[in-house]
Amino acid sequence: MSGELWLFLAGLLATGAFAGLIAGLFGIGGGVVMVPALYFTFTALGYETHAMHAAVGTSLTVIVATSLRSVAAHARRGAVDGHVLKTWTPWIVIGALAGSVLADFIPSRGLTGLFGAVALVLSAQFFFGRPDWKLAEAMPGLPLSGVLGAFIGILSALMGIGGGVFGVTLMTLCGKPIHKAVGTAAGFGVAIGLPGAIGFMAAGLDEPMRAPFSLGYVNMAGFAVLAAAAVFLAPVGARLAHALPEARLRQAFAIGLVVVALNMIREAVFGG
Repeated sequence: MSGELWLFLAGLLATGAFAGLIAGLFGIGGGVVMVPALYFTFTALGYETHAMHAAVGTSLTVIVATSLRSVAAHARRGAVDGHVLKTWTPWIVIGALAGSVLADFIPSRGLTGLFGAVALVLSAQFFFGRPDWKLAEAMPGLPLSGVLGAFIGILSALMGIGGGVFGVTLMTLCGKPIHKAVGTAAGFGVAIGLPGAIGFMAAGLDEPMRAPFSLGYVNMAGFAVLAAAAVFLAPVGARLAHALPEARLRQAFAIGLVVVALNMIREAVFGG
């Protein structure tokens, strides 16, 4: 195996380990970490043409594995709202499919800028958000639930994230206890990741200049290495979360997310 491939795999392993720690520490999917890390890894190795599409598609594939593990663990503890999953999942799937199709028409710099802009908003939620904020006493019904579910699916598929941040925020604002919200939002990750990943695989099949081991826009080596590392390290992050002050952890992550977001926006505006 060439030195470039070893470097590529080492970068993927480090990315997956860090994503797993972040997922365990903050109760979110690792996509918000995996996407920028994969983007810079692909770019550094000379695959910048479709770097953002590959980062998003690969992240969605990993999210399927990590979300399945997460939702099963939460379900064993009775922390999954089956009614919310049953009624919201079809709309989220439709949105994720639409997002994966839409992504093929958006230039890499456009996806990069979108990720950076939304990441800035998410960082504000992490830094300033409070668990006692509430807008309603119950989750909305149709037609609003369909619109919101599709929007979560579209935006999450375009960003390569599992929708946990959007889902948890929405459910807590609508009166769901935080543990029930986290467990249910893990199921959103499967509904977003699976159709999104299939869409990115199909959309990139005929594209040249992709990284080694790619199926469409999804890098299968990245999927294997990141999924293994993320699943292994997530419990370590969860243990660390219980040993450290939650408020300071969330603020530190928010600051780091701001740095990543601004860098992604800079890449979108001034990148080659």
